[in-house]
Amino acid sequence: MVSMRMVVWRAVVGVLLVMGAVVAPGQASADPGYQWREEFITAPDGTRLHADVLRPVGLGDEVRTPVVMTVSPYRSHEARLTELRPGGGPSTGDLPVPMLLAAGYTSVIVDLRGFGGSNGCPDFGGPGERSDVKTAVEWAAAQPWSTGRVGLYGVSYEGWTGLMGLAEKPAGLAAVASFEVVADPNAYLYMQGIAWKFSLKPISEQGFRPGDIAGFEHLLIASTPAHPNDSAEYKANASSIDPACYQQYLAETSNHDASTPFWRDRDLVEKLRGNTIPLFLGQGFVDYNTRADRVFQLWNGLGPGEHKAMFGQWGHRDCSEKCGATQFSSELLAFFDRQVAGKDVTVPGPRVTVGQFDGRWRAETAWPPADSRAVDIDLRTGRYTDRGLLPGADREIWTVSPPLAQDQQLSGAPTATLTLDGPAAASVTVEVYDIGPDNRATVITRGIAPVTPTTQVRLLAQDWPIPAGHRIGIRVTDVVDDVWAHQPANAPVTVTAAQLHLPLLSGIRTPDLPGDLSEAIPKWRNEKTVSLIADVVNNATVAVTFPPRTGG
Repeated sequence: MVSMRMVVWRAVVGVLLVMGAVVAPGQASADPGYQWREEFITAPDGTRLHADVLRPVGLGDEVRTPVVMTVSPYRSHEARLTELRPGGGPSTGDLPVPMLLAAGYTSVIVDLRGFGGSNGCPDFGGPGERSDVKTAVEWAAAQPWSTGRVGLYGVSYEGWTGLMGLAEKPAGLAAVASFEVVADPNAYLYMQGIAWKFSLKPISEQGFRPGDIAGFEHLLIASTPAHPNDSAEYKANASSIDPACYQQYLAETSNHDASTPFWRDRDLVEKLRGNTIPLFLGQGFVDYNTRADRVFQLWNGLGPGEHKAMFGQWGHRDCSEKCGATQFSSELLAFFDRQVAGKDVTVPGPRVTVGQFDGRWRAETAWPPADSRAVDIDLRTGRYTDRGLLPGADREIWTVSPPLAQDQQLSGAPTATLTLDGPAAASVTVEVYDIGPDNRATVITRGIAPVTPTTQVRLLAQDWPIPAGHRIGIRVTDVVDDVWAHQPANAPVTVTAAQLHLPLLSGIRTPDLPGDLSEAIPKWRNEKTVSLIADVVNNATVAVTFPPRTGG
């Protein structure tokens, strides 16, 4: 009999093949560079979790090693996400497994409940998945081949499970390295209740898929069948499916309201407040997937500890390649060596590494830096129409500063306060631009919120030098159509007062770290730059007083 899970998986593979999203790689290498076995772990509620254990070649079980673990929904033996894996076996793509094995670690990959070879009901970062991380870490710490010290590593959802580990504080957890993380899953899918649009790679990196369907997509991944060569228990777990669980999952994840018990329980910003377990945290300011939003609230809520961060101009990745951070891999290994292996080594680099949008790198002790001060800019008032889709002057109100007399540097997350008159179904977007002398305007950051009498808009964080002679532009509009999914209200919205709170550095920075240009910077300039007509710039110019900067 063909299981329901197989039916769902065959359906999604058919769709993805039509769209061109499934990649069929070559067969797995005959010499993977590790010895591998699988284990099954029983969680407190009886859920069976599948684990792939990878050890250095020739190392006996009597030899204890530190462990670095990844807990994931994406690493089925049959496919990693939608990438088919005809060779089967452990899915190690984009993990630093070779580096870790060469350094004497054991690498463990554990499937979250409901995914891969684990049974049970996924719950999108809820108590079940958090329990899985705790169970897996404590199991690995107790194995005869383990020193009892475990690190967690991951990007995206796999970085999220690292934060879940910090929240649960399992015995044996020594450190976590998490990049492009989900700090608050509601804010990941919805910005103040309005759905983000995610890309449709490899067809397009522009926003296409609304956050409402993310739960459905994760259930499709959970429906991936076992590989033909998998063990009997793996196959049994991979074919199990609970329709009631899936229905509940869809209903909860498609609810935009961040105040529900479901979402409040999954918000890790408060759960990690005061955390002292060492965390190496990374976030790209231009990530199209996990946006540069609440992760900084999480970072600044941590307790004392040997924490480390890398924030800069890259997309949805760690910084092992393509983001210009030439020192990343050595810092990552030294972090694990010190915190997990217990070696007497110094982790290179500063507490916070910052990649600026001009392609240069600097060290900070905090981010946003202590001298980041909000400069309040009064915005022009007027009326726009909430109608979406087609551009037009009736959809926007511009405010433009005079040319800057001195270099300025945005460093932090701007906010805006607006007094509005319009229907609750309407939205308001605030965008900040860097406008060159040629009136070419590049998006620096943006944010959106529903229209209320007094609306607070939270914009994404950035670190962006703005040269003297450039202008700062602010655009108030209804929605950016390829960034958020918003049903137009087809109604006017009147702006009777508005102010942007722009975090600017009072001290001049001299970049002091090595690093290259990220591939994301020219891509962003190409995709997020528009030409403004002179009348728009000249007619929207207002007086702005920028405080003088010091140092240098």
